[in-house]
Amino acid sequence: MGKILQLFSHETQLIRALKGSDPKAQRVLYEKFSGKLMSVCLRYVGDRMTAEDILVQGFMKIFGSVSQFREEGSFEGWMRRIMVNEALAYLRQQRRILDNVGIEEATAVPDYTYADQNLEASEIMEMIGKLPFGYRTVFNLYAIEGFTHLEIAEMLGITESTSKSQLHRARAHLQKMMKEWEEAAKSGGDQNYGNNWSKSI
Repeated sequence: MGKILQLFSHETQLIRALKGSDPKAQRVLYEKFSGKLMSVCLRYVGDRMTAEDILVQGFMKIFGSVSQFREEGSFEGWMRRIMVNEALAYLRQQRRILDNVGIEEATAVPDYTYADQNLEASEIMEMIGKLPFGYRTVFNLYAIEGFTHLEIAEMLGITESTSKSQLHRARAHLQKMMKEWEEAAKSGGDQNYGNNWSKSI
């Protein structure tokens, strides 16, 4: 693998080779980014086997459409968007995007700061993974991918107010889970936290 990587020491070389359907370049791309992009898929679907299927489909889409990449922005960002779209397509197919999600207007939920200093990034991501599908989807798109509420509304076929509502509710859920985490940590009950957590949502 090391020798193959040396063939594409610069991203522009790798992209050029990918546009020529070079199988070595495709292998390098997969080895380099599959871990990061798998995390993206997992954040949306929560199930590893399903995420792996989406990852494969996403890479096939990347290999098939790389000629459309104009090399004007981040190549990794372009690939992430393809993976997100593949995950959303799966959720739409399964009709799971708005499971357990009401479509009422946003209620007055405080804008919490959820990056608690005592929490590791992996713990925060685990909490996000415990959110209901609808909340999780909007939260991922807005807070992590950086889409606007207008863009999210167009992607999911909902209104902007619904997108805002689900973001507020996702933050409220996260705040509740963090409180429980803090209480469990103070009492030394980390082992029981997972059970309480699942009941709370």
